[in-house]
Amino acid sequence: MDYLIRSMDTGRNFRVFAAVTTGVTEIARQRHDTWPIATGALGRVMTGALLLGANLKGRDMVTVRVTGDGPLGSIVVSANAGGEVRGYVQEPHVDLPRQIEGKLPVGAAVGRGTLSVTKDLGLKEPFTGSVEIISGEIAEDLTHYLITSEQVPSAVSLGVLVDGEGRVRASGGFWLELLPGAGEEVVGILEEHLAGLPPVSSMVDNGASPEDIARAVAGNFQINILDKTPVCFRCMCGVKKVENLLVSLGSEEIQDMIEKSGGAEVRCHFCGETYNFSAKDMERLLEEIR
Repeated sequence: MDYLIRSMDTGRNFRVFAAVTTGVTEIARQRHDTWPIATGALGRVMTGALLLGANLKGRDMVTVRVTGDGPLGSIVVSANAGGEVRGYVQEPHVDLPRQIEGKLPVGAAVGRGTLSVTKDLGLKEPFTGSVEIISGEIAEDLTHYLITSEQVPSAVSLGVLVDGEGRVRASGGFWLELLPGAGEEVVGILEEHLAGLPPVSSMVDNGASPEDIARAVAGNFQINILDKTPVCFRCMCGVKKVENLLVSLGSEEIQDMIEKSGGAEVRCHFCGETYNFSAKDMERLLEEIR
């Protein structure tokens, strides 16, 4: 089962958010028919968004947009405080030569551009912060965002491993957040320890749970697990929302669809779900407008 945990060391120097998202990333792969590089990029962004969402409350939501000049185009992911995530990559069918055996060239496929994080906290206006993409590897870029835009000293690690058939074999990640008051000695120990950790995708592939990942990140520091949240791929689209979208187009547009196409087909970007509306369905929407 995919889930996420929040933890804190007993000395209150840092927090560790850790997640296993293998099932979530595999569902996204199937829904969007992504090739391995796109799977790796989308899985990393979804895991990162879930980790950021773990720091929210109630119905708060975070949206991460990675807009690079590489062949993948834009990657857009939304996650909420309840562990629900959805997302898509603009160009799911991208292939590039591997520079390092066994490592997906996500950075080259993303390219340079902007990473932005929008937090909808139920206020009048959502908050958005943006930074330049520094590597395209996603984890480094999210770390850069947290330090630069939110002034939160952090270390983020994200990874996706696919098998020879393109299926997701392992996916997960962690976010280490230093708390105010953490001494230089603690920071130095953590930095040295993190440099020696194996890739998070390897840890998940070897059976590590989120608790195992968090303890591995903490090293010799003792941590307390604060809570555990199941995570899942779930979109907020539905027939009623799509109907409202069609109604918003106006009666002339709907009438045009009936005459030219005999109905309408609407596909959700976020989850790939397709909604078909017959001429009769469209006539009913026209009656609602009138």
